[in-house]
Amino acid sequence: MVMSASSEARRLVAPLGRRWSHVQSVAASAADVAARMGLDAETLVAAAWLHDVGYADELRETGFHPVDGARFLRRTGWSEEVVRLVAHHSCSRFEAGLRGLSDVLGEFPRPSPELEDALCFCDMTTGPRGGRVTVTDRLAEIQVRYGERDIVARFVDAARGELVETVRRVEDRLATAG
Repeated sequence: MVMSASSEARRLVAPLGRRWSHVQSVAASAADVAARMGLDAETLVAAAWLHDVGYADELRETGFHPVDGARFLRRTGWSEEVVRLVAHHSCSRFEAGLRGLSDVLGEFPRPSPELEDALCFCDMTTGPRGGRVTVTDRLAEIQVRYGERDIVARFVDAARGELVETVRRVEDRLATAG
């Protein structure tokens, strides 16, 4: 499943420029986190490779990449847990609410909390060029990149507490895992 996920991500995300570097590093982080925390590595790493496929122009339906990606993955036969992780990655429910798409996101039940937290951690501690960053720096970078009036910047304001808490929760688990 991981090899197929990396191939699909390469096909859909590599043409998007630096987002490809981000996705590659999120996947590497997911492999490390899964091993250290004893999580389902196949599912987590596949979801990490695929979490941003919804940005591909050819998949655009709603304009909300978690849903557009998850719908594509469901149509093309990916495991339901991978589909759910992509739909709900990085507290997407906050942005769905701002976009008036909560019902659309509701097509996808929430995934395993441990995997959802782990994917959020990997995404929120990986910068746009693939480097490791703090969650605080990542959120600041997103707001600068999109601009204060953009819905994504408003999402960061709305979800900040949950995103920071999720990253801290995973950091605590990783610290106790050794």
